[in-house]
Amino acid sequence: MNEKTKLLEVFDNAYPNRNYTVIHTAPEFTSVCPKTGQPDFATVTTKYIPDKLCIELKSLKIYFNSFRNDGIYFESVTNKILDDLVSVCKPRYMLITADFNVRGGISSTIQAEYKDSNFNI
Repeated sequence: MNEKTKLLEVFDNAYPNRNYTVIHTAPEFTSVCPKTGQPDFATVTTKYIPDKLCIELKSLKIYFNSFRNDGIYFESVTNKILDDLVSVCKPRYMLITADFNVRGGISSTIQAEYKDSNFNI
């Protein structure tokens, strides 16, 4: 478990026998461009089908805020979020969408997806 995943808390899914979708939207995500040192702003949407565990929201907010001073590329931070969240809650399915604000005249949307090998959508 890395330093960031230690920030994440989970709780038991009260409905593990049912497929249902949980969507969390964090419109104030920030990190830092490792090349320019300028802040990057994004809306990060976490969409998942839980198995036995769900992500606790306050800990998710603290986890997202921990990237505020990190120099990390869009692609890397999106995939790191996916890896970290999958490692702590082990969902049946998860999609992370990071919609980064315009910088230099270009906006970027990064999506990273995970599917449990035993789960079919």
